[in-house]
Amino acid sequence: MSNEKILTASGITKSFGSLIAVNHVDLEIYEEEIVGLIGPNGAGKTTLFNLINGLETPDQGEVTFKGIDITAMSPHKICQLGMARSFQVTRSFTQMSVEEAIKVGAYNRKNEKEVQEKVEWVINFFGLEEIRDCKCSDLGLASLRKVEVARATATEPNLLLLDEVAAGLTSAELLKLMSELRRLNKEAKIALCVVEHVMQMVMSLCERIFVLDAGELIAQGVPEEISNNQRVIEAYLGRGSYGKTSSAD
Repeated sequence: MSNEKILTASGITKSFGSLIAVNHVDLEIYEEEIVGLIGPNGAGKTTLFNLINGLETPDQGEVTFKGIDITAMSPHKICQLGMARSFQVTRSFTQMSVEEAIKVGAYNRKNEKEVQEKVEWVINFFGLEEIRDCKCSDLGLASLRKVEVARATATEPNLLLLDEVAAGLTSAELLKLMSELRRLNKEAKIALCVVEHVMQMVMSLCERIFVLDAGELIAQGVPEEISNNQRVIEAYLGRGSYGKTSSAD
């Protein structure tokens, strides 16, 4: 992990009517770091992701990425700066082939001549050679998850936000995904922020973990600290979520 911050969120607050979804949250991510964001359903995790990558604008607070204020910036411009994001509901283009979907991501920061080179690198990295010509609509869940991560990787991010990428995967599929994400972090020098309910992935993969409950940041620390934090246990782990997948925020 670098000592340089790649992302800083300060005092982020977002309400929907009378519901305070995110309440004065502070969060920092460093270059080449892997962090986790956990909490029970309705904690505000996906809303915080949306505020960070420009899908929502905070009512209060500021988000800085690579030293640039991106608080009111559009998702497209934020992506061009080097932040990519996967989605809980896989949004790979269903009528496109795997290669075509990845190519869409590559066009974000590459010109025509460079796109195919990037596509080939991503396909080889994630081992997608055998399904590169398959339609996304014909793929199983594990392959779709991988294609979604591959598409985001093709944008050449410095920070990749991963939203529930382990949901529904078998143990073997989960282990393979974690291995690929570690390689992505180490070899491509990409910082990862993982929203996840699968505690096996969070505790094994992440260097630091942030915990939200009812829109508030209730804890942060290394995995051992979080697993022994009584407030976290009461708010999240004690609700039977440990090691299980769950529905989206």
